[in-house]
Amino acid sequence: MIRKFFKGKSLLFTGLMMVLATGSFAQLQDENKMDEKSGPQATFSAGADIVSRYIWRGADYGNSPGIQPAVAFSVGGFKAGFWGSYGLGQYSKKVNDSTVENMGHYAEFDTYISYTWKGVTLMAYDYFFPNPLNPNSGNKFYNFKNATTGHTLEICLSWAGTEKFPLQLYAGTFVYGADKGKDAAGTYGAGTDNNFSTYFEAAYTFNVKGFGVKPFVGGIPFGSAWYGPYGGVTNAGLTVSKSIAISKEYSLPVFGSVITNPQAQSVFLVFGLSL
Repeated sequence: MIRKFFKGKSLLFTGLMMVLATGSFAQLQDENKMDEKSGPQATFSAGADIVSRYIWRGADYGNSPGIQPAVAFSVGGFKAGFWGSYGLGQYSKKVNDSTVENMGHYAEFDTYISYTWKGVTLMAYDYFFPNPLNPNSGNKFYNFKNATTGHTLEICLSWAGTEKFPLQLYAGTFVYGADKGKDAAGTYGAGTDNNFSTYFEAAYTFNVKGFGVKPFVGGIPFGSAWYGPYGGVTNAGLTVSKSIAISKEYSLPVFGSVITNPQAQSVFLVFGLSL
């Protein structure tokens, strides 16, 4: 019953969340500072994370260490950028009881645009997974047909919390592309209609003796090929982070996370650093 409500009304639901969030948090301090004389300042940024495992919303992508580069442009509350993840080792996928398929090195190339106003961010995020063994075969980047594209577009809404109440909230719904519902056999992802897979997450940040601590929990209201076959918690854990001083001018951010997916009965311990 819950799944039917979300599947038919996810766009309306996300829109209502935007209105409620904007109204509820209208008194937050504006984070989009600007120069009084010249207006908002445009900036470019680039960097990369190195991680022992790429765990996204409770699932392991690539089953190997990876490097995750990012490039972004921002001006005022507007931001646009690219993010990727590339496995440093090959991985395999079990197709059935007798077949294991070589998947090569995991690859992901994402594009996003966002706007932040008074702590509330609205984002459109495009996920794309190139074929690591043959980039020109199968999943092609410039195929944007809803029925066959490898792109998946998510509309996301998040709140960053305040200094006194650092509770972070996130909601996202896939609205186009490679997110299909059930087929006649009941297998998610094998159908022809969009599934509108939806994910929610809450996190709380605080500091303990120089360490940043962030417990988090996330889940889904109904089944999805992306997250799991039924509604429930799919991502919960704790991240601890710290910046290690290398010199007077540079500090190296590092983090460790313990993550569990109760629905999949899996657990991960991840280490990463940012360059």
